[in-house]
Amino acid sequence: MSLLDVRSPRFSIVPWLFVAGFALVIAVNGLMMWLAISSFSGLYSNNARARGVHYNRVIAEQRVRDSLGWTIETRWQADSHRLVLVARDGQGRLLEAAAVAVNLVRPAEKRTPLRIAMEPLGDGRFVAGVALPARGNWDADIVVEAEGHRFAVTKRLFLR
Repeated sequence: MSLLDVRSPRFSIVPWLFVAGFALVIAVNGLMMWLAISSFSGLYSNNARARGVHYNRVIAEQRVRDSLGWTIETRWQADSHRLVLVARDGQGRLLEAAAVAVNLVRPAEKRTPLRIAMEPLGDGRFVAGVALPARGNWDADIVVEAEGHRFAVTKRLFLR
């Protein structure tokens, strides 16, 4: 009896399992690459390069804002779909003659920001009704202008 006569005549599935396993890994990797490329780019600003080049100016502006000591309190009223803001100066006094602009941005989606027109209630309080297209995490980009100063802050909100 020679070695050639000992071969098994039956079909073996083991090599095909290896091929199928590698094909599955390649398909899943391809899907993950497609999802990564087509989803959120990771850029928060359209002018990220210009902001980076002039970063020292950005830091100086932030120091001026921080020296004001202003605080913005945000509150979401889920039952009435209203956003309430309270603006205070460095001594804790309410900023009464302030102009407030708010943009709501989804941090992980490519949606256009929702511009919110805040109505002053007096005593440094502002309110606006908001019709949210989706629930979840939102960044509120808030700009307050009062007493010749411009104060900008971003607050993370979980809106239901």
